[in-house]
Amino acid sequence: MIKIASPSIGRNEIKAVIEVLKSGMLAQSQKVKEFEEKVAEYVGVKYAIATSSGTAALHTALLAVGIKPGDEVITTPFTFVATANSILYCNAKPVFVDVDEKTFNIDPEKIEEKITERTKAILPVHLYGQPADMEKILKICESHNLLLIEDAAQALGAEFNNKKVGSFGICGIFSFYPTKNITTGEGGMIVTNDENVAERCRRIRNHGEYQRYFVDSLGYNYRMTEIAAAIGLVQFKKLEKFNRKRIRNAKFLTKNLKDIDEIEVPFVDKRVKHVFHQYTIKTPRRDELKQFLEKKEIQVIVYYPLPIHKQKFYQELGYSDSLPIAEELAGKVLSLPVHQNLKKDDLKFIVESIKEFFKS
Repeated sequence: MIKIASPSIGRNEIKAVIEVLKSGMLAQSQKVKEFEEKVAEYVGVKYAIATSSGTAALHTALLAVGIKPGDEVITTPFTFVATANSILYCNAKPVFVDVDEKTFNIDPEKIEEKITERTKAILPVHLYGQPADMEKILKICESHNLLLIEDAAQALGAEFNNKKVGSFGICGIFSFYPTKNITTGEGGMIVTNDENVAERCRRIRNHGEYQRYFVDSLGYNYRMTEIAAAIGLVQFKKLEKFNRKRIRNAKFLTKNLKDIDEIEVPFVDKRVKHVFHQYTIKTPRRDELKQFLEKKEIQVIVYYPLPIHKQKFYQELGYSDSLPIAEELAGKVLSLPVHQNLKKDDLKFIVESIKEFFKS
């Protein structure tokens, strides 16, 4: 089967894990610190704080910047549910804004109508590896005195106007889940230029401790292990190569699928570097195509089949707004394999299979 995702774990990752196991130092220590320093330098920020997952990173970041009960945080409904859930963890309210039909990201033109006196922050998601429109979103944040927190879980290495995502707001977060462009098994990272935010993040991820066994606030066990960081350090060396391969694979798919009338290939904003965590097409015959490709043993996934505001849990919370673009996309999007381990023959087979479906 041609898989939708394929983590590249090799000898060096295995060797790094064995070294940590032999050292006996398994909890957060030097490897975590080194991984943090590498990511901070790469993104172009002063501080990075490693966590146990991308969700833990986002929850920690929201608490660290001061999101409190009753605050409203504007975000997208078309993303993984963890984005909105992290706002709820703070007893704050997610406020959903519809998305741009081309980029799938939050539509800046629709943000201001959702701003109220309770709005504290905007939380854009760089979906599928393509940056949201940071130019417009930053202007809105500045004019309304709002915090900007970036959910870049799917977008490590992506850029907007030659600047790395994660470095635009007061903080940003990344995920290292196995399907991401690099992995630590599970893991996340917060990045920021604010020393106070960084210090609060460190305390929150470690039970609120400001020194060993002394706490001054509520915290959580959100630490990254040395094992995860050891894998991350090896994977990080491969990030640029992996991203280049994903971009190359995406270009091949686009070149060979763009002339099919019933398919809309991914739009790439000229101002961005899209790192293709996912290669997502749109087609009105999505479900039929998905079934056809799966019979060909090509794994394809719908990211995401139901916008967050339409999920049962959120409906029970009282969300009833109509967000037509997100709702329409949920019925048309289909993500194809684009990962770095695909061979040329795999890509050709994907293209040939899709063409066969539409010819029939």
